[in-house]
Amino acid sequence: MRRFIVLLATVLPLFVLAQLNGSLIISGKIVNEHNQPVPSASVSIKGSDKGVVTNADGSFSLVTNQKFPFRIVVSSVGFAPQELEVKSQDSKLNIQLVTQTYMVDEVVVTASRQSEKLLQSPVTIEKLDIKALKETPSSSFYDAIGNLKNVQMTTAGLTFKVFNTRGFNVPNNFRFMQMVDGIDNQAATLGVPLGNAIGPTELDIQSIEITPGASSALYGMNALNGMSNLITKNPFKSQGLSVYQKVAFNHFDGKGSSPKPISETAIRYAQAFNDKFAFKVNFSYFTGTDWYADNHTDFTPNLNPSFPELNGKNNIANDSWNKYGDNANIVITDKNNKQYTVHRTGYWEKDIVGDYTVRNTKFDAALHYKITPKLEVSYAYRVGQMDGFFQRGNRIGLRGVVVQNHKIELVHPDFTIRAYMSLENTHNSYNMNPLADNLEKSFKPDKKWAADYTKALNSALSTTTDLVAAHQAARAAADAGRFVPGTEAFNEQVQKIKARNDWDIYPTSSDPTNTTGGARLLQMSHFYHAEGTWNLRRYIKFADVLVGADYRTYEIIPDGNNFVDFSKPIDKRNTPGGNNIWYAKTGGFVQASKKLFDALKLTASLRYDKSDYFSGKFNPRLSAVYTYKEKHNFRASFQTGYRFPSLFEAFSFVNNGGVRRVGGLPFIEEGLGYFKNSYLTSSADAFSKAVTVDRNNGMTQADAEAKNASKLKVANLDPIQPEQIHAFEAGYKSVILKNKVFIDIDGYYSQYKSFIGQVEATVPNVGDVNNPTPEVLHTMTDKSLQTRYRVWTNSRSTVANYGAALAVTYNFYKGYSVSGNVNYNQLAQDKTKDDALIPGFNTPKWFTNLSFGNREVVKNIGFNIVWRWQDSFYWQNLFGNGNVPAYSTVDAQVSFRVPKLYSTIKVGGSNILNTAYFQYVGGPEIRGVYYMSITVDGLLAK
Repeated sequence: MRRFIVLLATVLPLFVLAQLNGSLIISGKIVNEHNQPVPSASVSIKGSDKGVVTNADGSFSLVTNQKFPFRIVVSSVGFAPQELEVKSQDSKLNIQLVTQTYMVDEVVVTASRQSEKLLQSPVTIEKLDIKALKETPSSSFYDAIGNLKNVQMTTAGLTFKVFNTRGFNVPNNFRFMQMVDGIDNQAATLGVPLGNAIGPTELDIQSIEITPGASSALYGMNALNGMSNLITKNPFKSQGLSVYQKVAFNHFDGKGSSPKPISETAIRYAQAFNDKFAFKVNFSYFTGTDWYADNHTDFTPNLNPSFPELNGKNNIANDSWNKYGDNANIVITDKNNKQYTVHRTGYWEKDIVGDYTVRNTKFDAALHYKITPKLEVSYAYRVGQMDGFFQRGNRIGLRGVVVQNHKIELVHPDFTIRAYMSLENTHNSYNMNPLADNLEKSFKPDKKWAADYTKALNSALSTTTDLVAAHQAARAAADAGRFVPGTEAFNEQVQKIKARNDWDIYPTSSDPTNTTGGARLLQMSHFYHAEGTWNLRRYIKFADVLVGADYRTYEIIPDGNNFVDFSKPIDKRNTPGGNNIWYAKTGGFVQASKKLFDALKLTASLRYDKSDYFSGKFNPRLSAVYTYKEKHNFRASFQTGYRFPSLFEAFSFVNNGGVRRVGGLPFIEEGLGYFKNSYLTSSADAFSKAVTVDRNNGMTQADAEAKNASKLKVANLDPIQPEQIHAFEAGYKSVILKNKVFIDIDGYYSQYKSFIGQVEATVPNVGDVNNPTPEVLHTMTDKSLQTRYRVWTNSRSTVANYGAALAVTYNFYKGYSVSGNVNYNQLAQDKTKDDALIPGFNTPKWFTNLSFGNREVVKNIGFNIVWRWQDSFYWQNLFGNGNVPAYSTVDAQVSFRVPKLYSTIKVGGSNILNTAYFQYVGGPEIRGVYYMSITVDGLLAK
């Protein structure tokens, strides 16, 4: 294969040199082996930061004051880099790049917080370059992250995708950090990034880097399972006007409903002036109909074992996955002294959501100024408004959520200093469970509903022995006058409850005897962050030494639901307003690397973090990379990591559906008793159920309670502490067979100590659980005599997992390539059942991706196909547990380039076989998306 520049003096001149105000203008064109233009190729002057990228027809224009001779470097993903010396104004060349499957010298920055060759990274790192992002058949570049090795993508909706690596996945992932140009992209109080709600557009994304596994040694909290960094285009190098338009359709459900349209529009404009100042602006708007969560699987199919006819399809205690307000156990005693556990009827998610239309509007702008050729200052602003759906212990409807970022940054080859802030406002968002629960209670309180149910049941039992029919009649009588979905009264009441920022029950002004509450999720908190890194290469010669420090503080504004002013009395806490809560963390690290024998690179780092309410923690990382014959790279590393509790884990105080979710800090528990005076709720439910069975078999209440007392288990919880991981990793990367085959293998073993999770605990209103008197036992059969909590705390046991992954890319014939990866993850040790904490590994044992494509199968036409499969697995989460079936999907696209119009047209589909699947318990059912997009790139570029 040719590896050097082909000089074609008879073709279009590459350089036309002119003198303008003392500057040389260098313009030209870059082509491939078939004389076709190479868009987005980088053209830079060696030894300087001056450079541009080619537009859609391969041409470029570069202004410089450089004196002859100087060298230019031309590179583009998928081609071998070329370097050329320019000696005079008479140089007239056409640069032809030669295809190379994998760029041996490709650079990443996320793994070690400084530039290094991807092949020689000390830890596993995955990368999607601009070519891969443009050629993905996924419905968006963001979805393409799910095709990378090690990455598990969870779809909460069209606007909300969550990524995780190496196990312990949840729809709100506190253990995986997502950054955009080095900025933590999370919403402050929600604690997680809202998908790509304020991230880059299709037009501004340059590359994506994913670091699977622990990254706490360099990045601190929230990087326990891994991190991603979305890197955007530099306005000095990528100039001009670009426009993107996508039209798509989804909801081909085969059930008679019409497909729903999706539209996405994006605009980018960037310009540089005098090699000193540059700016860029981006705007995008997305709208579509989100996926529906409408799973009718019952969480409690056998809650009345004494009456099997009342279970299954006739379950009077039905608690369906996506029906809410139907999960509070109500004990009914009939005239024959038989007891039944009954649930309120509840409302389906589709009824209370109503309109599943979602939107995402985002804007960002950046100003860059070069103080000197090597020192650049910039200011960037991002804002996004989005709708979507979010799941924690409950399903959340996000409506009009706004997140803003302000960043100022100073960059030099030796150091980086940045400061940024994040502002969050959830506006009209709402919690679905209190919405449905308060919708039921606003019609009729639980006690009144239970009394009406009992009266109607006894009346029915006087005329029939059919227990099913009697309970159906009782429910119909108790539900008489209930708000009916689709009616004007229902819609009005739903809007009233959504607007109330108070989930607690209180009398209404129109009916003091009635009780109701709200469902609004209103959070308006902020966080402020400052950090810096400094490479000491000028002062330390024996090794490459990098030091860094950072500071972050959260400002929590009490909303009266999730976060409260703890200085208020307990019975007044859940009211909006009060003193803000501050939660700060300070950290710093030092990293040293040394290359020995020109083949072995050793890297060691040590980080220290100190957070409010917790003692300081040290995080070390040791790694080694051995390079054999330039292309075979073996790596191994060991590191520890700490994760301080997130805001919700530390400070939450949520009253919801008869269960209060509480943070794990000790001062929150004062006066409540759930740490040392509580039973595990699972044991309390088992106790109550056993008492009911014995009572229905003729035993007295007191005797039944005494007989089953041993089923009650004391919780004995402790205040929350930071979570720790010990992670071991080994891997191998290589490019072989004349750069046609890329291989990447990694394996890991991780141990978690003090694993953070939730435990459900029940506190009796009287007595001591360590001295269970008959009075205490009786309280465990009557919810009105208990207070139930979900407590954030730590496992006392070690949780361990291990896994491996393999990725191979092969360019086998005239631009055709096939690539794939296979991933294995296994929970090795889980003793958390001993302390009732749910670990939620929530990761399939096997998942895999396979792709086949050619970026130019014929002139200006390319294609790509991706097949994805994942194994079935068991999902554990406080929303609910259940099986997630295996599924496979196929994505495909064909792209058409029109260089004369600076345009690329793409036609394709995500999940083109329209397979129906869901990815977690309570999540939506996902099907195919079929799209067409057009991108116009490089207009008005200088």
